[in-house]
Amino acid sequence: MSTFDPKRTVVVATGNAHKLAEIRSILGASPALEQMDFVALGELGNFPDPEENGKTFFENALIKARAALDQTGMCMAVADDSGLVVDALDGAPGIFSARWAGEHGNDEANNNKLLAQMEDVPNNMRTARFHSSVAFVSRDEDGEEVLCGEGDCEGSIAHDKRGNNGFGYDPLFELADIPGKRMAELEPDEKNAISHRRRALDDLVAKLA
Repeated sequence: MSTFDPKRTVVVATGNAHKLAEIRSILGASPALEQMDFVALGELGNFPDPEENGKTFFENALIKARAALDQTGMCMAVADDSGLVVDALDGAPGIFSARWAGEHGNDEANNNKLLAQMEDVPNNMRTARFHSSVAFVSRDEDGEEVLCGEGDCEGSIAHDKRGNNGFGYDPLFELADIPGKRMAELEPDEKNAISHRRRALDDLVAKLA
């Protein structure tokens, strides 16, 4: 399948090159993993996506990480699951963020549906956050170990879309950390510095240490 050493390889269960680079940069700097190679799942073979039938972000991240190990025979894998949590919608779209309007990954339809649902919600009740859960799974002859990192990026839902960077709900997400700025208006490095995934990875690094 590959020439990667199973004991020195961390499989990153993603097809997103930017996400791979971010995970490699942050986790690879931790003393626990600095000697490891971080490899995207697709570099090890063409595998079907597992059914993400968990009820939480972490459950879905864990499903993806475990599937990556089952599929590749490696010893370590990391996966994340993330989405938008809107207080006025009782936490929706949540784990269904990517397919909120019915078609997976249709950002325009998802944003338009969210705008319609929030049309009559006053400004002081439009609070929301991006949430990320990261699952790190390692296996050896003694069994399996699971670690979790969690992170949030606080903000609110705007009344219109603005900005051309990012993806998903970024054009609607007004940042609490940078008032008046949308997530979609940030350059990649700016976004990565405050993102929910960055915070989840930092949380995981603390646990790895």
